[in-house]
Amino acid sequence: MDITVFSAYAFERPYLTQAAAADGHELHFVDAPLTLATAGQAASSPAVAIFVNDDASVPVLARLWEVGVRYLLVRAAGHDQVDLLAAHRLGLRVANVPHYSPYAIAEHALALMLALNRQLRQARAQMIRGDFRLDNLVGFDLHGKTVGIVGCGTIGATLAGLLHGFGCRLLGHDIQPDPALTRRYELEYVALDTLCAESDIISLHAPLTPATYHIIDGPRLAQMKRGVMLINTGRGALLDTQAALAALKSGQLGYLGLDVYEHEKGLFFNDHSQQPSQDGLLTQLLACPNVLVTGHQGFLTQEALTNIASTALATLGYWLDGQTPPNELLPAPAVLVETPV
Repeated sequence: MDITVFSAYAFERPYLTQAAAADGHELHFVDAPLTLATAGQAASSPAVAIFVNDDASVPVLARLWEVGVRYLLVRAAGHDQVDLLAAHRLGLRVANVPHYSPYAIAEHALALMLALNRQLRQARAQMIRGDFRLDNLVGFDLHGKTVGIVGCGTIGATLAGLLHGFGCRLLGHDIQPDPALTRRYELEYVALDTLCAESDIISLHAPLTPATYHIIDGPRLAQMKRGVMLINTGRGALLDTQAALAALKSGQLGYLGLDVYEHEKGLFFNDHSQQPSQDGLLTQLLACPNVLVTGHQGFLTQEALTNIASTALATLGYWLDGQTPPNELLPAPAVLVETPV
């Protein structure tokens, strides 16, 4: 089958090409993201593969259907960029890659924690200048600290295992508590307000939904311990970034580690080094010595890229054989029923 791959970045092309060859598919790579303007480039393909910042809103999906697309593969776990109800009504089949490598994201979250705690960004800058003083580089033991995990699915659970090994006290918040995490890692499920009030470090791993948009906002930041560390490797809009900047300036927020950013669309994954800064908020964040931002690279391991490519393309095999793949996405049952306006 011919598959059009939007937002086809160099780092993933070898993995997609290898997976396609194994399954007998032909790939058509498009550097540009999926938008209403670019959707027509999929005219020769029954299937498209999209990435995290592509646009799969109602008009774009309608255009894809119009040019003959019937299958949409999301090369990620998060799928908030896809209007699933519109896809369902059109007849488009949609699937994501829910479990490509929880270790990749969890380990990146842990790396941000350790780098911020031990002042590695500042230490490197001082070393380059020939400044070998230690006065500004005092950190803390991760052992014994209370870490709150918001979203205890596969990635959050993996992080819990890593932090348990460090000897941390673990708090969790999730709409579906998993008793196994309590048995295995002594993770205690608590209300979000309690987690915010008691945690020394908070790590966000929830999906982005209307209910979780800006789940960490100004009032929630004010509930936290002064000097708390906040990590977000989930979705950018889980955090009100403007409120986080204000909390950094006041000292309420002691450390901020981000691998996702609520205004990253059109910015991350591309080289803007020869252009003036396009985002004043991000510029202010990057100027803070207690902030570490990476460009949505938490998933970027060999194992994860291999699994993303193979799972996404294997999904087509299910559909072509008349089966329902385990990773197929449907709108929530409540929205499948028409309601009066």
